[in-house]
Amino acid sequence: MLKEFRDFIMRGNVLDLAVAVIIGAAFGLITKSLVDDMIMPFVGYIFGGLDFSNYFLALSDNITATTLAEAKKQGAVLAWGNFVTVVVNFVIVAFVIFLIVKGVNKAMERRKKEEEAAPAEPPRQEVLLEEIRDLLAKKG
Repeated sequence: MLKEFRDFIMRGNVLDLAVAVIIGAAFGLITKSLVDDMIMPFVGYIFGGLDFSNYFLALSDNITATTLAEAKKQGAVLAWGNFVTVVVNFVIVAFVIFLIVKGVNKAMERRKKEEEAAPAEPPRQEVLLEEIRDLLAKKG
């Protein structure tokens, strides 16, 4: 059973999937930082210094806090500013993945055209037969 598990883990698909998950997680952190630290502050600046991360709608009259973290401690809130940030994050990730897939498809298409354009070499048997034919034609 241990050997079967080792064989399963060492299969190419499982290793490829593990690498993809790890790289995807790292890419997600980079994208989150890009959105949180670079894009949303710029968007907030354009809209007059808005900080979307602290925008929320209180669902209770007991909530008097001005920050999202404090408001969550006081009761239920709709954190719509955080949702906007996550949506922007998703759009950026989806766009980057779209560009990567588009680039890979274009490269594969180009390679396929090159393979189709290059004539296939004849089998070794045919080459030998042609050489024999040519030698016989010289003698005769």
